[in-house]
Amino acid sequence: MPFEFHIALRYLIAKRKQAFVSVISLLSTLGVMVGVMALVIALALMTGMQGELTDRLVGSNPHIFVFKPMGLHDAEAETQKLRAIPHVIGAAPTVLGKALVSVSGLQEFINLKGIDPVLEASVTDVRGAMRSGSLDELIAASPDDADGILLGVNLATRLGVTRGDTITILTPQGTLTPMGMFPRARKLRVAGTFELGLYEIDAETGLLALDVAKRLLDKDDVDAIQLRVDDLYLAPAIAASIEQQFGAEYAAQDWADLNKSLFSALKTERIVISLAIGLIVLVAALSIVVSLIMLVMEKQRDIAILKTMGTSVSSVMTIFMLQGVIIGVAGTTVGAVLGAVISKVLDRYQLVKVAVDVYQVSHIPFRVVPLNVAFIVVGAIAICFVATVYPSRQAAKLDPVQALRHE
Repeated sequence: MPFEFHIALRYLIAKRKQAFVSVISLLSTLGVMVGVMALVIALALMTGMQGELTDRLVGSNPHIFVFKPMGLHDAEAETQKLRAIPHVIGAAPTVLGKALVSVSGLQEFINLKGIDPVLEASVTDVRGAMRSGSLDELIAASPDDADGILLGVNLATRLGVTRGDTITILTPQGTLTPMGMFPRARKLRVAGTFELGLYEIDAETGLLALDVAKRLLDKDDVDAIQLRVDDLYLAPAIAASIEQQFGAEYAAQDWADLNKSLFSALKTERIVISLAIGLIVLVAALSIVVSLIMLVMEKQRDIAILKTMGTSVSSVMTIFMLQGVIIGVAGTTVGAVLGAVISKVLDRYQLVKVAVDVYQVSHIPFRVVPLNVAFIVVGAIAICFVATVYPSRQAAKLDPVQALRHE
């Protein structure tokens, strides 16, 4: 064991006449531990929330929407053309609109989405999200059967309907009659329910076959072509390339652009929380400074004797620096381990419940990223090391003659 490390360790664990210094050292270690633990948990929370929302958003929505202000007159040709773009693995047309659904005296405003039952599964995870029925049941089996509609599970629960029930849809696009404009109403059969995991969609969306949606919403063309890419983080670049490749008559929006405000808020919140909890580590570092200053005052006689025996100035500095680093490493290690364990437990047993209609998820997910933990550990140890510089320099400057004059 190196000489400096041996002395530093002895000062930390040996009994002292002034036990108050030992208590401060212990409190410094606990302060670092709590700060690091809190920071690990906070970053796991923010990373988990952002990751969970990203997974649900890109699973329930396409990566890119492609519009054409002049209209997408030939949906099939446009779909095939956009499907040929590099990195695009799925393309499907869609029609979007709003309607009022009524059943047994209950009424709800919903978002209607017309889809191609065959192609939709290539751009969203709706096929795997089915809880009852199937996409194929959107198409009426015979001319006498009612057309189908798929409802989000939360919407179906509020309406009190299940697969096979009949609902009435009213759309703003009315029918002109001698009595004036009347809303267009149509009875539809509930073909099934889906749960994409995003409350906003599961509580407000109904899926129709493309042709049925066109008739209900009185549209001749589709509203957009949905695209899915093999790497969601390439979506912004691919969306920008569409306008360059096919001309200004095309407009494209990627998933990040559509949810820019949400992810901007999450990023800001992550930075603020990290800074706030990082102050705990700084407070712990200040307690290390106090602990070492008091230790230097207590050990003036020992320092003087060491110097008279030939110990160099750098060795004296190293002794006290090592004490601060030992406190920092011990507190950081324990704090990082506890933070990771607590985060795993909170995530595994879903202990932190939140309002699903506000946060889109029923519980707070925690995701521990090793790189984040490593960054926290390195940063905390570096702060603790910096905190040792001033007390160590003061110890190294001590004059042995002055220290031993009254001994």
